[in-house]
Formats: sequence, structure tokens, C-alpha cells
Amino acid sequence: MIGTIVNAAAIIAGGSVGLATRWELSGHLQQRVKVLLGAFMVFVGLSMVWRAVNGSPPHWLALLAAVFGALVLGRLVGGKLGIQRSMNGLGRFAKSRISATQTAGRRNFSDGFITCTTLFCVEPLAVLGALPDGLNGDVRPLLLKALLDGLTTMALARTLGWGALAAALPVLAVQGTLWLAARGAASWLEQQGVVNAICATDGMLVFTVALVVLKLRPVALADYFPSLLFAPLIFWLLQ
Repeated sequence: MIGTIVNAAAIIAGGSVGLATRWELSGHLQQRVKVLLGAFMVFVGLSMVWRAVNGSPPHWLALLAAVFGALVLGRLVGGKLGIQRSMNGLGRFAKSRISATQTAGRRNFSDGFITCTTLFCVEPLAVLGALPDGLNGDVRPLLLKALLDGLTTMALARTLGWGALAAALPVLAVQGTLWLAARGAASWLEQQGVVNAICATDGMLVFTVALVVLKLRPVALADYFPSLLFAPLIFWLLQ
């Protein structure tokens, strides 16, 4: 659960810096940080896939087939369920709260708390980071999320006040619950031989987050979340 704890600490630290100082990243530096984060996400995502793909050629061919089959099925199911549309709606809600606070010119604890909780808990990396942390202890996706959330809180705390820092608690609760669920299921999934299928699919989705961060391609990323359920099932059937 180290990744989630670091994530919560980064929110508090970033928000504290935002409230205590007027320092902020210049536009040029923001662009550099975004490119570096995107590059690290590409590396982390592909290395997760590489780490999961092992064994004999028939084994890893079946694994890759399961991953790509799961991505296709997951996208279809996620689109039908409207997962990305729901996430987009929450994102618009958070932006409207920020705009309302800026217009009113006053800080309200509940506005900051609700807005930042919504933003940080519906990020794709909240799910994509907590699962590998629980399954095999890979904290790298959550460390990337921690840096993103810390920088975001630093900027938003000036507008939203102390409530932005309090969002660390729901982040700890939501991601901690996902970690506990993954940790609890890890032994059984390992016995079934399907952990690598989940981690490889997760890695592909982390790689896709980089495309969104770098604005190379718009992707309805949340619609792919059901892939994480389909991947182990397909791989189990192919074994």
C-alpha cells in the first residue's frame, strides 16, 4: 500500500506548497514535466507488459492473445455501460465547481474537498495503479499518479483552499480498498496462473494513459476497464 500512501502524502505536500507560497510552474516547465511524465508512463506501461510476458512461446502468445482480446471486449462492454461518459460527467462537475469558486471569489472547504476528491478518485491511474500494487507490489503507476496529483493540488489549493488537501483521505480510502481487494485475491489468482494476464493488460492501459497525457490521441480510457476482468478469463480458457 506504499504507492497509495505516497499518493496521499503528495496531495498534502503539493497543496501545502500551493497555500504557503506563490511559486508555480511556468508554462514552458509545465510542458517539459508533461513530456517527462508521458515518457515515464510509456516506459512503465511497456515494462509491465514485458515483465508479465514470460515462459515458452505458446505461453506468451496465449497471454498476448488474451490481452488484446480482452481490450476489444472490454471496450465494447465499457462503451455499452457508458463508463467513460460517467467519468466525463464527473470531470465536468469538478470543473464547474472550480469555476464557481473562482467566480464567487471565496474559498469553501466542502467545494475544495468534493472537487479534488472527484478529480483524484476517478483518474484512470487510481484503478490502474492500485491493482498492480496489490497483485505484485509494482508501485510505479501510483508514484506517477502521486506526482500528477501533487502538482494539481498545488495549483488548485490557491483557489479551493484547505479542502483540496483533505481529498487525500478519500484517495487513501478508495485506492486502499482496491489494494486490499487485489492483495486478498492475489494468491488465488496466482494459483490459477492469471496474474500476468491482468498485469499485462494493466500495463497496456498505463501506456495508453501516456497518449492522453501527451495529447497524442483522445482515448475513452475508462471504457477499457472491463478488460481487466476479461483478460484473466480469456487466458484461463486458452491455457
